[in-house]
Amino acid sequence: MTVTSAVSAARTILTRLHDVMASRSHAQAKLNQVVEIIGEGLDSEVCSIYLLREGMLELFATKGLAQEAVHVTRMAIGEGLVGTIAGNVEMLNLAEATAHPDFSYRPETGEDKFHSFAGVPIVRRERSVGVLCVQHVDPRRYEEVEIEALQTVAMVLAELIANAELVDEEDVASLSPQLSGPQRLTGLSLVKGLAVGTAVFHQPRITIEHVMAEDRDAELQRVYLAFDKMREQIDRMASQAEFGVGGEHEEVLETYRMFAYDEGWSRRIIEAIDSGLTAEAAIERVQQRTRMRMRQIDDPLLADRMHDLEDLSNRLLRIVSGQMGTAASMGLRGDTILVARNLGPAELLEYDKRRLKGVLLEEGSLTAHVVIVARAMGIPVLGRLRSLRGTVRDGDQLLLDGDQGNVTVRPLPAMAEAFEARFAKSKERQAAYAALRDVEPFTRDGTRITVMMNAGLRDDMPNLSLTGADGVGLFRTEFQFLVSATLPARERQTRLYRDVLDAAGDKPVVFRTVDIGGDKVLPYLRHNDGETEENPAMGWRALRVALERDGLLKVQARALLEAAAGRTLNVMFPMVSEPWEFDAAREVFESQRRFLKGQKKLLPEAIRYGAMLEVPALAEQLDLIAPRLSFLSIGTNDLTQFLFAADRSHPKLAERYDWLSTAIMRFLKRVQLGLAGHNVDLTVCGEMGGRRLEALALLGIGIHRLSITPASVGPIKELVRKVDLAEISAAMNGWLSAPPPNLREALTAWAQARGIDIE
Repeated sequence: MTVTSAVSAARTILTRLHDVMASRSHAQAKLNQVVEIIGEGLDSEVCSIYLLREGMLELFATKGLAQEAVHVTRMAIGEGLVGTIAGNVEMLNLAEATAHPDFSYRPETGEDKFHSFAGVPIVRRERSVGVLCVQHVDPRRYEEVEIEALQTVAMVLAELIANAELVDEEDVASLSPQLSGPQRLTGLSLVKGLAVGTAVFHQPRITIEHVMAEDRDAELQRVYLAFDKMREQIDRMASQAEFGVGGEHEEVLETYRMFAYDEGWSRRIIEAIDSGLTAEAAIERVQQRTRMRMRQIDDPLLADRMHDLEDLSNRLLRIVSGQMGTAASMGLRGDTILVARNLGPAELLEYDKRRLKGVLLEEGSLTAHVVIVARAMGIPVLGRLRSLRGTVRDGDQLLLDGDQGNVTVRPLPAMAEAFEARFAKSKERQAAYAALRDVEPFTRDGTRITVMMNAGLRDDMPNLSLTGADGVGLFRTEFQFLVSATLPARERQTRLYRDVLDAAGDKPVVFRTVDIGGDKVLPYLRHNDGETEENPAMGWRALRVALERDGLLKVQARALLEAAAGRTLNVMFPMVSEPWEFDAAREVFESQRRFLKGQKKLLPEAIRYGAMLEVPALAEQLDLIAPRLSFLSIGTNDLTQFLFAADRSHPKLAERYDWLSTAIMRFLKRVQLGLAGHNVDLTVCGEMGGRRLEALALLGIGIHRLSITPASVGPIKELVRKVDLAEISAAMNGWLSAPPPNLREALTAWAQARGIDIE
């Protein structure tokens, strides 16, 4: 059979099936007509339909086999050729059926004389609902075009079967082991915490309402326009700076572009439309073929490529259907765990925070900005879940364990109960921490420790009173820039900063000037030369961008000065490497202060300038810069990756280095000693200070100011009240002088011996 004759046969079959589906006959009569039509159209001696009923595959209709076998012949999932097709959701094409190891002879069917066999699953919403198969007397393998015609017909059959309610949804679930029963996936914990909720896909799957086309030319026009739009999107993505950093992103986009312009892929979709399918059904039809091929691929690299093609198919399907919105636009209906390949911070902020309980990402990294936003929102996030799409369905119950780095899909009742009990204990601990809101964190020997919180959103500010934090030690101003399509106007910036200060009342807020560039690229702010960066974390970012594009810093300086009128303004410059950079940034603020003074504007009562120590070079110049500083904040995330030359976004390095290594602790101790005698507040700002064991070590080396996530404030305040500062200081000094084989283990044993819970 040629390609032309296969398409023609499929079109003829679909036209006749359309008449059958439109008739008033009962479901059984329709199926009896269907097997006759398919048998004639494909010149097949046998055509049979098996459907799932009560967990078994039952022969519902046949042309060529004994009619007495209808509703009598039944096979278990995985039994025989039919059961294998349904269980694996894959087609079979055999010249000699009896030679297959799964062949199961059923004498009542009278199939002894038939040698060749081909069968395809009847798939509805990615799950098998039955099997369509053909047989011939002569031993031969069927041509690929014949198989494709069979698969096209099976797709239409799925709609008929679903509309006639011939199969039970519970039975359907049992046919797909990867989509039924409990499954546990392990990934990379990006934000710790526990969550229970139902799965909702960030980009919801499109439900195809109409399979058979009324107007072939109109469907072709729709898919041609969708291809053009999709290719424009891919080309635009490739030109954006955030995708031009080399490595994996570049490879992914090259694959996307290759598939987007692949003539074979587009031709198969057009052929499916030619056979009589709608544009949506044609894309889904080709996508089903891709999924079946994916299941046969052992090479992980090739499997990833097939995943890329599926992503592209989903994009094309959303374009052609006009359903481009995300789940956020439709609203969440209950406690939800969001499922996505990746997310941006603006996309996450679109969701209802009251109902969004967790996030699962196929990709994701510890340094992704969406992770920082999620941490600020108190939402656990699990990333690097490569098999996510193949395991989770929309509406599945999920138990997300961000502490252990796993998620349980479709848990058994006992599993859910055990998790709920653990979750309840976690909530009890949180309630105990909340009770410490008004308790000041003094150590056992009477030293007051300053515990502040990090923020970046206006909505974060209520946490200040809820946790009893001493202030905001780090307000990340770049969030406003990241979620804006254009550079935020000065008035908008001023309004945000004033609202934050109003919410803080008499508690201090440290505003970090905008930290963009690197992995936080803004589409409206790029290099003049357009060159990409091989190592963006150590490239054109933060203060380096602000000093080069001084208009950006001038606008922010004026906005902060106006917002803090009549109050104390705390300003911190990120990624300072040299004292002159700090001086240059400070002068931008001072020039704006002089300008406002000349305009008779109300000014801040005082301005305190500080720097963030993230670049190790600055530690070698503390004696030079300290006299100019009011405060110094150590950014442990960037500092650590620079010290270890270990990119935290790299999956193989993400958890390789240890904050409690001798190298890190000696470095931090040296910074603390370097500021001795200077009137400079030293704070550790970052995830390290929010971990109880790490915080214990920081207290021991003389760091008495921490700025951490709101969720960590209670646990750290509780820890402080159990610590004898003199005792831990002596222990840490001893370990740093004569390091034990494993400092983490030594510190853990020390804490446990004194009844200090480190978890």
